[in-house]
Amino acid sequence: MALKITDECINCDVCEPVCPNQAIYMGEEIYEINSLRCTECVGHFDEPQCALRCPVDCIPKDPAHPETQNALLKKHIRLTSEK
Repeated sequence: MALKITDECINCDVCEPVCPNQAIYMGEEIYEINSLRCTECVGHFDEPQCALRCPVDCIPKDPAHPETQNALLKKHIRLTSEK
């Protein structure tokens, strides 16, 4: 399942540079996550780097985008083959 950034975001700029899929971008008010690019770091790391580094713990799983580990891995393969 993709992750999302909640309204508690303080725009600290920690999450965006650690995303290996460039899924995080600055929205109108806070950072946002493109669910089509978010793999929860599957294929890159053991855990999502953005959530790991977030100082306010505002990056939970997004129930609107449920995905299995296998689906996340397939997304990772698709994204890395685009490069």
